[in-house]
Amino acid sequence: MGGVALDVGDSRVKAPDGGWGWAVLAGCFVITGFSYAFPKAISVFFKELIREFGVGYSDTAWISSILLAMLYGTGPLCSVLVNRLGCRPVMMVGGLFASLGMILASFATSIIHIYLTAGVITGLGLALNFQPSLIMLNRYFSEKRPLANGLSAAGSPVALCCLSPLGQVLQYQYGWRGGFLILGGILLNCCVCGALMKPLVAPKNLKAKSFEEDNDKEEEGKEEKKKPKAKLLDFSVFKDGGFVIYTVAASIMVLGLFVPPVFVVSYAKELGNEDTKSALLLTILGFIDIFARPTCGIIAGLKWVRPRCVYLFSFAMLFNGVTDLIGSQAKDYASLVVFCVFFGVSYGMVGALQFEVLMAIVGTEKFSSAIGLVLLMEAIAVLVGPPGADWRRQGTTNLPISR
Repeated sequence: MGGVALDVGDSRVKAPDGGWGWAVLAGCFVITGFSYAFPKAISVFFKELIREFGVGYSDTAWISSILLAMLYGTGPLCSVLVNRLGCRPVMMVGGLFASLGMILASFATSIIHIYLTAGVITGLGLALNFQPSLIMLNRYFSEKRPLANGLSAAGSPVALCCLSPLGQVLQYQYGWRGGFLILGGILLNCCVCGALMKPLVAPKNLKAKSFEEDNDKEEEGKEEKKKPKAKLLDFSVFKDGGFVIYTVAASIMVLGLFVPPVFVVSYAKELGNEDTKSALLLTILGFIDIFARPTCGIIAGLKWVRPRCVYLFSFAMLFNGVTDLIGSQAKDYASLVVFCVFFGVSYGMVGALQFEVLMAIVGTEKFSSAIGLVLLMEAIAVLVGPPGADWRRQGTTNLPISR
C-alpha cells in the first residue's frame, strides 16, 4: 500500500530520476497547485460572501487562513497516516474530503458553515494530498530533485492563473454557491493524482540477490529482532540545529507570505477598479511565478549552487520581505501591477526552494516526519497572518497587503 515510499524499505532501491517519476511529478504538480492556489483563488468570492452574510473582510479572510492552517497544522497527522498506510490510499481519501468540503459549502447558511466545510474539511483533504505527494517526489528523484521540486512548485502559479479567472466566471454565471459546487467537482481530480503514486519496487536482480542472502534463516531472524520498529513520527529531527533554524525562520516567513495574494484583489477593488481587472492581478502574479519556480529549480540544481542552496533560500526570503515593504506604498493599479511582478519572482523562489532545502537538511529517511513537524510549527503563523493583516489595515491607511 505504498509503504516503500516511506523510506523504510530496501535502501538499495535508488531513485530512478525519471521513468514513472515523471507521472508522479505530474500528479504532484496538480496537487501543489490545488493546495497553494485554492486558498488564494477563493478570495474572488469574498465580496459576494460579504454581501450574503453581512460580514467584513477579516471574517472572510478566515476562510483562506483556516484552509492554510489545516494544510499546515495537520502535518504530523499526515506523517503518521502515510507511515502507517502509505501515500496512495491517504491521497485518494484526501481527494474525497477536499471535494466534499466545497460541495457542502455550497449549501452554507452562515459564514461559520463556510469555515467548517470549505475551511476545515477541504483543508484537511488538501493536506492529505499535499504532504504525501512531496514524499513520493522525494523518493523518485535524487540527482534531478531541485528541478523536480521547481517544476512541481510551478503547479501553484499555474493553478492560480486558471482558478482565479475561473472563479470570477463561475461567480458571474452561477453565483458563489454554484461556483463552490463546481470547484468541489474539480477537486475530485486529487483522487486521480493519488492513483499515480505507485510505490517503488526493487529491480528483479536485487530481488534475486536478496533471495540468495536469505539462506540462513536463523541469523536473519535474529537480525530482524534487533531492528527497531519504524517510528510513525520521528522527533529526533529537533536534535539537528539546522532543522531548528529552518523551522523558526520558515515560521516567521509564512506569517506574511500568504497575505498579499489573499488581499491584493480586495484592495484593488477598494481603489475603484473593476472586479475582473482586480482579479487580473492574481493572474499576473501567478504568470510571473510560473517561470520563477522552474528557473530557480534549474539554478539550484547547478553543481556549484546546490551545496549552497541554503544561502539562495535565505536571499529569496529577504527579497520577498523587501518586496512587501516597498509594495506597501502602492496607491494605484499600475503600482500594484509592478508589486505583483516582483512579488511573483520572490514568491516563486521561496516556493521552489523551501522543500528542497528541508530535504537537504534532514535527508531522505527523516523527510516524511520532518515535513509534518515543520508544517505544524508554521500553522499558527499561517492562521493569524491574513486576519491579522486586515486588523492592522483597519487602524492604518497603509496597503492591507503589507506585513
